[in-house]
Amino acid sequence: MLNEPRSGRLAAWGNALIAGLVSPDEAVHRITDDGALHRVEGLPGEGTPVGLTLALGRLRALGATGLRVALPVPGHPLGLCGPPEFNARALEAGEAVLATGAGLGLVPETYEAGPEGGAAPDVHVEVVWRCLPVREVLPADVPSLGEAERELAEALREATEVLSKLDVAGSGPVAEAALETYRARAEAGRQVLAPGYPPRAVRVLELAQRVGALIGIAHAAGGDGEHGGAVSSSEIAARAAALRPVERTARRAQVAAYNSAAEERERHRR
Repeated sequence: MLNEPRSGRLAAWGNALIAGLVSPDEAVHRITDDGALHRVEGLPGEGTPVGLTLALGRLRALGATGLRVALPVPGHPLGLCGPPEFNARALEAGEAVLATGAGLGLVPETYEAGPEGGAAPDVHVEVVWRCLPVREVLPADVPSLGEAERELAEALREATEVLSKLDVAGSGPVAEAALETYRARAEAGRQVLAPGYPPRAVRVLELAQRVGALIGIAHAAGGDGEHGGAVSSSEIAARAAALRPVERTARRAQVAAYNSAAEERERHRR
């Protein structure tokens, strides 16, 4: 969860474009800042995959008034609203974007090509966003920004306590590297969300990412390189159980932050 989901960038800058706060070129530049080639396949009226500029324009023409994010995992269909085919694809990808007003959703599929074990510049990454119909109903289990902020404050305390009890906080070179990566990203002054988002959404997303960083450290710091300092199956299971509700809270908060712009626009339209 330390890394920003692709669906988050697409929704954030797509919402800024829909609101007229950024140009199409700026929105697409920000969305594709990951260096991958993005295309949209299955868009109504298009027989072949199209680029993001055309796709975002077409979604607006089809009635999209805002973009929302879903970050589902097995047992927690966060942000999904059906039908089953869309839900299944989104669950497999772990994320999706829903275009409110257009009855459409986008699910990313990532493809990589290049020499095995090659360096990043040698690997070509392509993201194909599959466009599918979705139901126009309220998504599942998405809190308000206020709820998310309150839940996160408690989750941050819980995550810190879990790390301390399991003796993984700051342990080993992997933990140190993860912490340094998070600090570098935070200090870089990156734009967390696009124009048009309330300051509270920025605070919530930053805190959710901080909690996510701690969760990542708990699972990867030191030890066996995958489950931190845990050396037995019982310790691994205990750590996973302790962190599961914290991770759930952080994902809920991320979705609340990314969806806040679309929700604000919807309130103003009523």
